[in-house]
Formats: sequence, C-alpha cells, structure tokens
Amino acid sequence: MQWIAGRFTAFILTLAGAVVTAVLAATGSLWWLWAAIPLAMLGALGVYDLIQTRHAIRRNYPVLGNLRFLFEFIRPEIRQYFLEDDTQASPFSRAQRSIVYQRAKREIDKRPFGTQEDVYGDRYEWINHSMSPTHIGDTDFRVTVGGPNCTQPYSMSAFNVSAMSFGALSANAVLALNEGARQGNFAHDTGEGGISRYHRQPGGSLVWNIGSGYFGCRDEHGAFSEEAFIKNACTPQVKMIEIKLSQGAKPGHGGILPAGKVTPEIAEARGVVAWQDCNSPASHSAFDTPIGLMKFVARLRELSGGKPVGFKFCVGHPWEWFAIVKAMLETGITPDFIVVDGAEGGTGAAPVEFVDHVGTPLREALRLVHNTLIGVNLRDRIKLGASGKIITAFDMARVMAMGADWCNAARGFMFAIGCIQAQACHTGKCPTGVTTQDPLRQRALVVPDKAQRVANFHKNTLHALAELLAAAGLTHPGQLRPHHIARRISSSEIRLLSALFPELTPGELLRGEFRHQVFRAGWAMAQASSFQPTHDLSTALAQEYALAHPPQGAPA
Repeated sequence: MQWIAGRFTAFILTLAGAVVTAVLAATGSLWWLWAAIPLAMLGALGVYDLIQTRHAIRRNYPVLGNLRFLFEFIRPEIRQYFLEDDTQASPFSRAQRSIVYQRAKREIDKRPFGTQEDVYGDRYEWINHSMSPTHIGDTDFRVTVGGPNCTQPYSMSAFNVSAMSFGALSANAVLALNEGARQGNFAHDTGEGGISRYHRQPGGSLVWNIGSGYFGCRDEHGAFSEEAFIKNACTPQVKMIEIKLSQGAKPGHGGILPAGKVTPEIAEARGVVAWQDCNSPASHSAFDTPIGLMKFVARLRELSGGKPVGFKFCVGHPWEWFAIVKAMLETGITPDFIVVDGAEGGTGAAPVEFVDHVGTPLREALRLVHNTLIGVNLRDRIKLGASGKIITAFDMARVMAMGADWCNAARGFMFAIGCIQAQACHTGKCPTGVTTQDPLRQRALVVPDKAQRVANFHKNTLHALAELLAAAGLTHPGQLRPHHIARRISSSEIRLLSALFPELTPGELLRGEFRHQVFRAGWAMAQASSFQPTHDLSTALAQEYALAHPPQGAPA
C-alpha cells in the first residue's frame, strides 16, 4: 500500500483510468473515448518514463514528473504575467516596458496614486527642481558631432537607435526602426552586421558600425578593404562611422554566426559567402596598438570624405583607455566621437559569465571617459554617446549629467516595435517577429505601424526630457551637471552625483595632478605604442602606497 500511495500513484491511477474508460467505451457509449484516448497516451508516457535513462525524476515519478519540466518551461511567462512586481527589473521592469508601449502608441503615460518607488531605499535618485522653471518650445534636442578635422559634421539627435545588426534583428524590425528614424529625424546604428538592403530602403540616417569582421568593408580574406569601405561610407545615408572595439553584452569576446544562419540576405549585407560560418574575431586586424587605432580613425575619416569617425567600447582595463588617450596626445589625431557602452547593455545572446561579470557599468565607465578627456583638454573636441538600459527621460538626464552628449537605446526601441521581453532572442523563435529570420514569424511585425511607434517613442521621450529640464530651470540637456541629480546612499544620507563622481579640472592629468586612485595607478602604466601596460597593477599600487606613506626618518 505504501508503494501504491507513493511515487507511482499517478501512474497507476492513469493506467487504471485508461482501462476502465476503454472498457466503458467498448461496452457502452463511444463518448468514453474522449477520456480513454488521453489516459492511454498518458499511460504510454508513464511507461516510457520508467524505461528512459535521461531524467531521474521521471523514472521515480512517471507521468507526474513531467509537470516539473512543464512548469520550468512556462516559468518565465508565469513570473512576467502573474508574479512579477511592477518595479522589479528582470532585466526591465513592467513599469519600464509599459512606459515605452504607452509612448510608442501615444497613449496616456501618466501614473495615478503616487510613486511605486521606495523613496527611502538605497540608490533612489531624483533631479532637483527649480523655483523658477523654464519653458522649452523646441524639444528636438541636437548636438553637432564633428571635430576640427571633420568636413561633414552631423547634427545628432539626443536620442538614437543603438547598434543592432540585421541577422540579430529581423528584416521587418530593421525596416521599422529605420523608417521610424527617418520620420523622427534621428540616427539608426547598423550594428556590426553591415548595411543591409533593409537599412537602405527607408532612407533613415545611418551610423555605420564596423566591427572586427569588417562586414561591408572586407576583402575575400576578411581583412579591411578600402575600396569596399569607400563604396558604403560615401553614400549620403551614412552620416557617421563607428569602429566597434567592444560591446557591453560580451566585451572581449568574438563570435561565430553558424553557417545555417548565414542566409543570402545576411551574406549580402556582410560581404561573406552564404551558408558558411561567419567569424567575428575578438580583436581587430587593421590595428593592434593605440597609435594604430588613431591612424585608422584618421584614414576612415579621409576615405569617407570627412565624415565623423569615432569608436564604441565598453571600458575594461583603465590603462588601455589611458593608452588610447595618450595616443591622441602623441599623434594629434582625435576621434570625432566616442560611444561608451555599459556592461548592462546588450540585445543579443552572450555567455552568462560575460553578461553578469565582465565590463564596467555605464555610470562609472562614462564618468571615467569624460573625466579623462577633461584632464587632457580634449573634451571639447570629442562628443560622447552613452548606451546601456536607457528607457525613460530620467535615464537620459542621469547619463547626460554624468557627461554624455547624447543617448542610444536598443532594447527600448525593441519594445517600441513590439518586443515583450520573452528572452528568446537567440532561439530564432521570437514570438513578436523582432529577433528572428523566420519569414512567417516576422510577418507578424507590420512595418508601417511599428515605424510610427518608433517615431512616437522618440518624440514623446524627448518631450518628457524637456519637461524634466524645464522643471530644473534648464533649457537644453547640455546644461545638465552631476549636481542636478541626487542619490540616497542610505536611509539617512543623501549625496549629489557631483560628490559621488567628482569632476576633474581641465588639464589636470597633463599637469601630473592625480587626485583619484584610478589615475594615480593607471596613467603611468599606459603607453601610446601598446595596449599592454608598462608594469603590472600590483607594482603600480605598491608605488602609490609608497608615495602616500613615506618612511619616517631615523630618530635624532
């Protein structure tokens, strides 16, 4: 009896039910087949559970053990639709997704009954408002990108589509994003997958992202090709060229697009052979030193006819970033812009260790880049973009206060075209047709409707930013400074971001004034001729300690 009432109970009851209903169907009404057939199938499943060797729980609990895998399969949906808190970000909260949907659809985005945020919790942030607010008529905030060596500067919107490649996104998703960018007069970053026919068709402004695979500007061996670059870079639709050094999702990691996913359309955009593995190395072959990077920037600017050229990276070793800055000083060559990608970014799939534990988060990374350029008197020549979980106007205000000139968003615009955060981007089975190459799945994404939503989301987010600025007594996001944002760091202590992230004075690093440890330890380690440090970090820290604690003199 204990055996019957134990782990095989469900299996025995299923078999018994199948036998009973089968007898009733044979001797009585055929309507019993509606019960007999499903029970017989469950009984067969139970028999298979007993003889299979892959899952122990199914061998111990035939029939019933399958519920474990069913619930595991639907667990994300249960959490998202029934259990998830409105403010719990996993990785984006329902409140964040809702605000995008509302602004994209031009629905009411107001909230009743006060904030759901814990205003006394650690890390709560707010913007200080003014007793004399301003009025902002034109909310199309723009920044001119182009340094002294740039002959075709670009008037950049304060809010743009971040890098997402065709191949990662569906054709219809790319069409909708680019058409929305055209309608709203903002930029669409191609991602490193090259310029596809779907980027070109609507005619929206493009930032051409060039990664280590040189897709769209490579020769038959995968090396950089000047001829192929000129062909794409000199088209009027391409407004800026962005060298991708690394990304927030998986910095320092290359990738291979398997042959089965390299369709003729993807091959056409990337300049590779269809149905063959497509390799993106972890590093560039066109340069291998900071000076080489600067010369590459200058060469691309020349070949493009003077268009803005910059690079995108996720901050890693500080001395490598310092080495790039020293290369700028040594060569006199500066990029027109730098896009700082935070470790919290990433639309595609990446190893969990890279997603969770590699790369510097956006705030610290952006502040480091901004401060370094101030410290060497180059900040006025180089514009800064920022990307990494930017959804709302306050997200924009915060990173602009930290030093960004404009913001990029990837997943925010994915929400605008219908993404529901199913987190099936890497499977090819996206339920909304955003991240799939399945023609039937992407048919669900209606381009004209979603393009309008992209334009709406952009416009309404900038309108919300204008209202924040007006409340703070400002007229342009370029006026935002760290002291405008306050953060609670404990239940009884509040700090301005200017105190948490102090700003360097112009030329401070050139004068040898290293107030912060990262500069004291890392600046001397950096060299323009190599990404490798001159000495290891342990030695640098030991030297710093020795300077801070000089030996006491001998007693008299």
